[in-house]
Order: sequence, then C-alpha cells, then structure tokens
Amino acid sequence: MGREWELSFRLGMRPWIAVAYSAPVAAATAVFLIYPIGQEAFLMAEHNILMHPFHMLGVAGVFGGSLFSAMHGSLVTSSLIRETTENESANEGYRFGQEEETYNIVAAHGIWFTALGISTMAFNLNGFNSTKSVVDSQGRVINTWADIINRANLGMEVMHERNAHNFPLDLAAIEAPSTNG
Repeated sequence: MGREWELSFRLGMRPWIAVAYSAPVAAATAVFLIYPIGQEAFLMAEHNILMHPFHMLGVAGVFGGSLFSAMHGSLVTSSLIRETTENESANEGYRFGQEEETYNIVAAHGIWFTALGISTMAFNLNGFNSTKSVVDSQGRVINTWADIINRANLGMEVMHERNAHNFPLDLAAIEAPSTNG
C-alpha cells in the first residue's frame, strides 16, 4: 500500500488508492490470519464451515466485491482533475452539466493495465506467448506457423551475434519442418 501511495504522490494524484485498499487488506488479514490464530488452527471452525466450498465462494465474493468497489472508487477519486482552489472543497470541482472533463482517463487506464500486467505475470498467464510448440500425447511436435516464425526469429538472432558461426543449438538439433503437410 505504501507503493500505491508513492505512485499516487509521484503522479500528482490524491493518495486515496492506498487508503481504499487498506480496508479489504485489513479484512482479509483479520479473517484469514488473525481469526485462525485465535482459533489455534487454520482449518478449524464451527462444523468446519470454513472448508465448505460454498462458504469459500461466498467469502471470495464478498471480499472480491469490496476489493473491486475500493479499486473503482479510489481510482475515480484519485484521478479527478482538480478544478478548485486550495480554499474550496475538492468535491466542488464538478458542476452538473459542465463541458470540461474532470476525470483523467489516461491515468485510470494506466493503473488498470499495470495491475492487469502484474497479475498476469504473477500467475504466469502468458496467453499471448506463442513460443511453445504444440505437442501430441507422445511428445512429438506438431508443426504450426508459430514454429516457423520462431525458427526465423532464432535465425535472425544468430545474424546479430558477434560470432555468427555459433549457430544456436535449438536450431541445429531439430529437423526442418516439412512444408507439404
């Protein structure tokens, strides 16, 4: 949360993203860490309700809803363009029906896409990574256009090396794909 505050500060935004994130973080810490320590077991509760799948889904839904509400509200609030002076309330920055925008959509998209990028890397969701070959159940490579493009990329990498005679082993060790299917 400190990094969220620092990011908001450096971008000239209000630091309410970190404040809004503190509520779901504190709630999750209380339920998933403090409560089990108090119960002296991580898997013990009344009739073992914590291990029931519907209870898990319900808790995840409640925390997910509060997290997304906090993210949305803090993002909108933090990326408002200040239209007021220091002597006025920041809530007076918007007049009903005004023509000018009060919301910086570029900052909002930047924060969302940063969060999405970090999340996909954290869970290794390389959905757009086509460097892996398709293999059948016996482990044989099924050649696709992606394999041909990857081989061409490797060949271009070789030409940019200082010692071009060091041919990459992954190209030298594999048979060339057949072009007639």
